[in-house]
Amino acid sequence: MTSLLAERLFNLDLWLAGVAHFLILGASFQVPYRLGWKKDLHKLMPFNRKLLWVQGSFTVLTIVAFGVLTLVLHNEMLRGEKAALALTCFIGVYWTARILVDSFYFSHSDWPTGNAFAIGHVLLTTLFVFLAASYIGLFLWHVWG
Repeated sequence: MTSLLAERLFNLDLWLAGVAHFLILGASFQVPYRLGWKKDLHKLMPFNRKLLWVQGSFTVLTIVAFGVLTLVLHNEMLRGEKAALALTCFIGVYWTARILVDSFYFSHSDWPTGNAFAIGHVLLTTLFVFLAASYIGLFLWHVWG
């Protein structure tokens, strides 16, 4: 693959990856309702309930930041500027870790049953793989390309 072709592919890939983070939020905002958090979280002590909401909020903030920073720093990432490249590596590691947690920590029986959940799980995992491959691919292209 020529350098120009790779740059064109990563150019499009970064735009898609930036927007993809906001697709994840669409699923994320459905989680409390679809997983019955109102009932389940009520059973927790107030501190634990608040802690879960805070952690969830920080996760949402992180995903928003990844999407916004990818779109705003698109050119810097594409050029391989040092700080943008470090961010690219971190985002790639983040999504890779998310895939590994899903693969090795959760078991199939942990997930809610039903076709909607099964399809949603496959779609989200596919999106996570796309994001991990996009950012790690771009990082490796700049480091060893």
